[in-house]
This record gives sequence, C-alpha cells and structure tokens, in this order.
Amino acid sequence: MVTTQTTQKLQLPLDLNSKEFVNNKYEYYKWMQEEAPVFHGKLSFLDTYILSRYDDCVSFLKDPRFVRNRTTATGGSRIPFPMPKSVQLMAQSMITEDEPDHRRLRDLVHQAFTRHSLEKMSARIDALTHDLLDKAERIGTVDLKAAYALPIPVKVIQEMMGVDDEDMPKFKDGLTALKDGFSGWTVVRTFFWDMPRLSTFVRKLIERKRLNPKDDILTKLIQAEEEGEKLNEDELVSMVFLMIVAGYETTVQLITNGVLTLLQHPEQLEKLKAQPELIESAVEEILRYFGPVQSTKPAYALEDVTLHGVTIPKGAAVMPFLGAANHDPAVFENPDVFDIERFPNKHLGFGSGIHACLGAPLARMETKIALTNLLKRSPNLCLAVDPSELELQVRPGWHTYKKLPITLG
Repeated sequence: MVTTQTTQKLQLPLDLNSKEFVNNKYEYYKWMQEEAPVFHGKLSFLDTYILSRYDDCVSFLKDPRFVRNRTTATGGSRIPFPMPKSVQLMAQSMITEDEPDHRRLRDLVHQAFTRHSLEKMSARIDALTHDLLDKAERIGTVDLKAAYALPIPVKVIQEMMGVDDEDMPKFKDGLTALKDGFSGWTVVRTFFWDMPRLSTFVRKLIERKRLNPKDDILTKLIQAEEEGEKLNEDELVSMVFLMIVAGYETTVQLITNGVLTLLQHPEQLEKLKAQPELIESAVEEILRYFGPVQSTKPAYALEDVTLHGVTIPKGAAVMPFLGAANHDPAVFENPDVFDIERFPNKHLGFGSGIHACLGAPLARMETKIALTNLLKRSPNLCLAVDPSELELQVRPGWHTYKKLPITLG
C-alpha cells in the first residue's frame, strides 16, 4: 500500500507528460498498481485508459475486444487530427493494423527477416563495435549514447535499407527527425518538413531498388510475395518508417540503458564480467528492469469493458504500461532488484501477442554484441559524471537518457 506521505511526495494526481512523472515513474507505477490499476489520464495528446498490472496487460494484448485501428472501434477517422500523408503513413503502419491485414503484412515482412539475414549482420555488427571502440578509447571519455549506442543501429539500418554512403547525410536527417522530432514545437517542423523529405527519399530509394535489386532487406521487402500479394509503395514506405523506429530507436536506448544499469549495479556487472555466458539473461533483465519502451501503441474498445470496477467506454483508447507490468510484484519476486540470473523472466519489454516486436531478435543481437565487446575491452568502465547529473528525456511511453558520459578503461 502506498502511504499518504508517499502519495503527497508523488504529487498526485498524475501528469503523465511531466518531468516529475518521467523521473519517478516506477514509484508512480506502484501507486497505480495498488490504487488505480485502470487509470484514466492523458498521454501526450491522447485521452486514454492505462493498465499497469502484469496480468491485465497480458490479457489486454490478446483481447479481441480491443483493436489498433481506431476507425473499426469509433467509425471516425483513423487519425484523430489532420496530418501530412508522410506522417499518416507512419501512424498507419503494421503495428496499428488488426487481423487479417496485420497478418498479411507481418508474413510479408517475415520473408525479409530470415535467420541468414540476421547471421550475416552479426559479423558486421561485431566488426563495427570494435571500430567504434578503437575511436572511443583514443578519446577516453565519451558520451556512450552518441559515440557507441547510436552508430551501431544507424549502420545496421543503413545496410538493411541498402542506403549508399553518399546518401547517408540525408538519411540521418530523417532518422534524427523520427527519433527527436515528435515533442515540443519541433513537431511542426517534423510534420511539415522533415517527414515529407524523408518520405520522398524513401520513395526514390524504393524506385532504385526496383530497377537495380541488391542483397538487402529493402529489396527483399519489395520482392516479398504472399499468396500473390506484395507490399504496395505506401505500405513499403510505412514499413521503412516502422523498421527505423522499432529497429533503430529502441536499440540505441536499450544499449544505453543496459550500460547504465550495469554500472549502477556493480555486483551484477562483476558477475557478468566473470561469467560472460550470462549476457543473454542480462539483456532480458535489462529489458525488464529499465526497458526503453514503457508502453505500446493505443488500442480502442469495440464495446464497453469493465475492469476493476472501471468502465472503459466503447471507442476509448487503452494503453498497457509495459514498464509497470515488468515491475509487478505479483509476478516478479523482488521486482526492484536487478538480477542478471533472474529466472523465469517473462517480461513484456517487446510486448506480447500478435503485435510483439518483429525486430526483437535483431535488437537483442545488437545489444548482446555491443555489451559483450564493450565490457571485454573496457573492464574498468565507469561513469564520467555524478549519477545525479544524468537526465531522463521527457518522452511519454519511453525511458531514455539524453546522454551517458562514460570513461573507458
């Protein structure tokens, strides 16, 4: 039970978009689970009902009474306010589709993400991490996020899309817009300048791949066929946007959060250095403990649904807070303890059900390689600033840091 003193300290009622909530989210999660397991509030601009208990989140992610397509539930527009077509394509990606359209798109994309494709990238990622560490070691103290965590998935997404080196400046501008452009006043520039430019860039890239196919995942997406159907151009553009956000942004933050979490738990860090074979279990515990993705996309109620005495009306948006579920004491023993040998560990860091993250194997692989090589080459790695100086980004639905200054050694 959260005491009155704790409640006052947490400054209730909750403002989910505030710096106060971002900095103390895990304390707020405890209050939500105990006092308001179905919490009605606003996340960004969306009026939504939020679930925080593990069992409720798992059930919701598989519940046919909730759909991702807003039109199906409300009869209104899929997107509640006007936006340029390029932004609509990002908002109407595979993760906002329901069956059978979702299955058709996912089956087509699966053909591009073969085990051979991932194994091929593994060797490239390993070589890239060593190149980046060579540069970082010459400097000594770096922002790990900018110098190491970010370039890895950028290079991976470049190779997946088959983007030539000379086109990377334009492509990186688009990546930056997708990563940082949807908060504050920058959203106006993102909507009406950055996203249309990125959309045009991707369409030209698709045209080149059709004329001159290469051995990359974008070419495989273009060529993929399921029962005589292929992705049309808008679906291809939407899929590229989704792969950038899911396969790039998540990995940057997962590597960053992983390094920080290990540094904050030196006994676990020492255990991992002594037993490097625990890396897979360690990555899973990082996903549970401080996973970058704290919530899923909203789904909408097809009918009135009552849960824990709260009626969620037909058409209302609902979001499961994965970060809260991953700290639910009803499921995880000592949930606030970081334990790289935790077993079982049925976390929801990559979601669950039909919308479980398609890029999860790639993100896990990149993070595992990045952490293994960093710890092997810098066994005396340490923070370069006082922990109090680290700043979380105010990004609803995420747990991400602006920078992570470290000293290699």
